[in-house]
Formats: sequence, structure tokens, C-alpha cells
Amino acid sequence: MARRTRRIPGLLIALSLAATGLGIGGVAMTTGNASASTPAAASGTADHAGMPGMAMPLAGNGMASGDDPDGDGYIMANPPVTGVTPSTYEPPHAYFHEFQAQCAPTHTAPDDPIVFPGQPGASHDHTFMGNTSTNGNSTTASLETGNTVCLAPGDKSAYWMPSLFNGTQKILPVGTQTIYYKSAINDYTSVRPFPKGLRFVVGSPTQTQSEFQNLKGTVEGWECGNSYHNWNIPVSCPNTPDTQLNIRLQAPSCWDGIHLDVPDHKSHMAYPVAGGANANVCPADHPVALPMIEFKMAWPVNGDMSQVHLSSGQGFSFHYDFFNDWDAPTLNALVTHCINGGLQCDARGYDQSQPQKGAALNQNYQLP
Repeated sequence: MARRTRRIPGLLIALSLAATGLGIGGVAMTTGNASASTPAAASGTADHAGMPGMAMPLAGNGMASGDDPDGDGYIMANPPVTGVTPSTYEPPHAYFHEFQAQCAPTHTAPDDPIVFPGQPGASHDHTFMGNTSTNGNSTTASLETGNTVCLAPGDKSAYWMPSLFNGTQKILPVGTQTIYYKSAINDYTSVRPFPKGLRFVVGSPTQTQSEFQNLKGTVEGWECGNSYHNWNIPVSCPNTPDTQLNIRLQAPSCWDGIHLDVPDHKSHMAYPVAGGANANVCPADHPVALPMIEFKMAWPVNGDMSQVHLSSGQGFSFHYDFFNDWDAPTLNALVTHCINGGLQCDARGYDQSQPQKGAALNQNYQLP
């Protein structure tokens, strides 16, 4: 396995650069055009493939851009978080330890500022949520100056996923979508806020149906009506007004403490591992516990689903990207009150079942 080391003061970090479906290296990539009536090929050699026949170098292959001026694909945390031991503490049982981000879709574009930074138009079509300014040139600084359609004004993060089509018609989720921030480890009191500028990709458009089914973050696959555990988009769903196509996908939540991004956009993050007695803990090489993001998306499409597909291919190519640009005090308040406090919070940080605990944010979803 090819390995690369990068030295920062007082610390030597080794990272695997083995390809994980993200197609590291300069390769020719093809996919379906965002307006095509047929799905893109489910197989390929690179993540977020570009326009047909175009060779699109990925970050880490000499493509300098805003947050990565040397173009090597490594973006370092400043300061890094070191000296952390994964927590095995068993706090008092709390069934919930979460809050919600409620964010609406904003726009679509063939851009991906994580996989193709500084290369507008290089990706398949994405549906963006949260920050209204997200595009192929987005950086931490540019997101900071953008606006947001999330209920909490302090959440200027960018969230995106492949666009959904029914034949040639693009179908957007309607209204605000729920993005959960949860604890994925037993010691919910040890979860920390995301560092500013952290970014990662969950899943891959080149994954097989089996890989999607067995991805640690896959919950119940595609859902519609009373149909669950579909590892591809169902060919039909109940043709009723209240039936929508749904999916949930959970992100890795254990961080190496060193990198805000790496060339494969994944290996700086890891899923929790078993820690004995059915406990979940962060692995030793990714010891920093962060919130687990869970996308819970719903599209207004039902009935005959035979022509429904993603811009990235078939249903099992579903994946999403997260680029953190929360206001740090706001995120800290929600993590501390809701996740560390063992509550089931809404977007204000309020648990209706425990009103005596109050809320993290005021009626305007801002810090009091």
C-alpha cells in the first residue's frame, strides 16, 4: 500500500493514499450529463466524475486552490488537536444526544469545492443546501461571507449531494431538510464541535450496490411508503400525495485531529469501532470525537420510479459532502447543551420532553 508522510512541528503523520473509490491521481473520468435522461455509469475510476471525455485532476494532484495553495490535497488544522485518548467513559444513560440543523436547498450546479476545488463545472450536478454562495471556488473564507438558508444564521456550512432526476426532470427536496448532529460513541459527553474548515465526503458515486449496503453509515437504504432496505431506488412507490422518496446516511465522526482535508477527502475521518460491552469508541488513530452528521433527505416523487436516478448514477451511488462553516460559539453551544447534555433538541437546541433544561438558542435561532 502506498503511503505518504507529512511532517508538522513535533509530529509525523502517516496517511494511506490507497484509492478508496475516490480515484486519486490524474485519470480520465466520465459520467452522465446532469440533464441526460439516462443514469451515469455506476462504475468509474474517480469520485465525482467530470464531463464526458474530460480528464479532471483531483485535489492533491497539483491543483492549487483557496484553502490549499500548494495543491497537495492536505489542509492542516491550526492548531492540531493532539494528545487525545479515545474515551471509554460510560456516562449516565441518555437515549438521545442530538440536535438538528434545518436547511433548505439553495441551488444546483456541476460544482464540488471539495473534490474539484477551483474547478467550476468539473463535477456531476449537485443539489446544495445551507450556504447560498457555495460553488466550485468556495473556501472557508468565502463561505464565511456568504448567506445561509439554515434556520440557525450561525450555520453557514455547505451541504451537498447528487441531484435527483425523474427522466430529464430535476427533482429537488421541498422545504427545509433535517440534518442531524448526534453522538455516535457511548461517551456523548466527550463529543467536541467541528473545527472550522473541516470537510469530507460520505460514500462514493463509484461504490457498488454491495458497498453501499455495507457502508457503516447506511441506515435503511432508500425508503418509500412501507418499503425499506432498498439498496437501489425502488422501481415503484405508492402513488399517494404523502409518499416521498427518503434516504438516511450517517457520516464518520472520529477525526485524526490533524487534517481538515486530505487527498481522498475521507481518511482523516473514521467511523467508531467496538469498544467492548457493545460500546462504541473512536479508534486510536482517529481519537477526536466529533458530531455524527446524519442526512435525512426527502424528495417529492412517487408512483412509477423506473426513470428516477441520481446525477452520479444509480441509487447506490448516493453520497454527500460536508464543509463546516458554523459560527464557533453557536456550534459549541448546541454541542454542549444538546449532545453533551444528553438531550433530543430541535434547531434551537430545545428538548420538548425536558423543557426545564431550556434552549441553547433564542427564538431567532441565535445565541441569547
